[in-house]
Amino acid sequence: MVELTPKEIVRELDKFIIGQNDAKKAVAVALRNRYRRLKLPEEIKKEIMPKNILMIGPTGVGKTEIARRLAQIANAPFIKVEATRFTEVGYVGKNVESMIRELVDVSINMVRNEMMIEVEEKAEEMVNEKILDALMGVKKSRQPSAGNFMELLNMFGQNQPRKEEPVQDTNNLERRAQLKQKLKNKELEDIEIEIEVEESAAPMFAGLGPEFEDMGIQIGEMFSNMMPKKTIRKKMKIKDARKVLLPMEAEKLIDKDKMIQEALDRAQNRGIIFIDEMDKIAAKSGSSGPDVSREGVQRDLLPIVEGTTVITKHGPIKTDYMLFIAAGAFHVAKPSDLIPEMQGRFPIRVELDALTEKDFVRILVEPENAVTKQYKALLETDGVNLVFTDEGINEIAKIAFNLNEKIENIGARRLYTVVEKVLEEVSFEAPLGSEVEIQITKEYVKQRIGKLAEDKDLSEFVL
Repeated sequence: MVELTPKEIVRELDKFIIGQNDAKKAVAVALRNRYRRLKLPEEIKKEIMPKNILMIGPTGVGKTEIARRLAQIANAPFIKVEATRFTEVGYVGKNVESMIRELVDVSINMVRNEMMIEVEEKAEEMVNEKILDALMGVKKSRQPSAGNFMELLNMFGQNQPRKEEPVQDTNNLERRAQLKQKLKNKELEDIEIEIEVEESAAPMFAGLGPEFEDMGIQIGEMFSNMMPKKTIRKKMKIKDARKVLLPMEAEKLIDKDKMIQEALDRAQNRGIIFIDEMDKIAAKSGSSGPDVSREGVQRDLLPIVEGTTVITKHGPIKTDYMLFIAAGAFHVAKPSDLIPEMQGRFPIRVELDALTEKDFVRILVEPENAVTKQYKALLETDGVNLVFTDEGINEIAKIAFNLNEKIENIGARRLYTVVEKVLEEVSFEAPLGSEVEIQITKEYVKQRIGKLAEDKDLSEFVL
């Protein structure tokens, strides 16, 4: 776990998100407090719960991005869910506990990938041996046509006597050593070989419906683990065989029990769950109808956020020390429309500002993943060098801001629509046969999108 100070966390977030300093400070402090908690003695550590955060602001101002980047900085398991996908019992929708199971799955994948990197060198050696076997025509001895029944007997210890493998002569060993050296030097990458891979089984108990989904997956996995794996032989080039065999061999070297324990611990103590559209389940006081269901969703979410134990296929997991970040526009409903218990579970509230025209200019230029940098990199592959002038950037920002004012404020997402329309012709015509430089000036932007942006009827549909 990389230890960063709140100021360093904010600096990292500044690389991708423009403005919203209050929200960045709040999440930076929340993340730092998790580091601080882990250093405390056990008796006080168990008493300190994370302070959950409620972000309030219009769409497209960076709420989701802040939470996602925070998880990347912390190398923490992260999932995003919409509050509207959950329902109380009796209504159609997913069980609220499913988000905890999803977080555990994300955590297990993270830990598995890290452990696979640790054993990658040894796995590569095993892959080379398998490729050498295929090149030399060495086949593993198999029992004659008794099929899965014999494999099942082997599982229960009823092993059949194995055939003795023939001893390799000196010539074969020399040839193998030569091929091994060539494999290391990547001289045989385009040679086609036949390898044995596990056949991916179709999911069992599919289509049971959302209320039985988790149960169906677990039963299916239990049966698939009991039955022997089916293998099929495939022909492919050595360079492709490496990609297929490497994860298979690396997974064999991983300690599965250690992986699951580490993943559960990481999900419990470092997991971040981002609950979007929180305002959609806030019921206005004194109303009835569908608001009954909204309040029911809040009451179902409450024990998860408060801290409870959820049973997953990998074992029980506590939600007490997970960090929950909720977000919503709260245009119609207010945070005070949430049930009191839910309000109390999100003590830190931050309001995100609507983006200004100056913010749009900065969003187009400053972040490491700015949309202008993305398009520049994409078109460079076709020999087109895009140059965005300052006037061109200002004009794109101005048009996007005005459209948000006139039609609907969707924040920075409007920039993607405008830039896409400005570069539509260039993207379609490229490659142009030779390397060219195209300047995106104020006049170019106006020519491509000016009239469209001014016509309210057209811009409502196109932009």
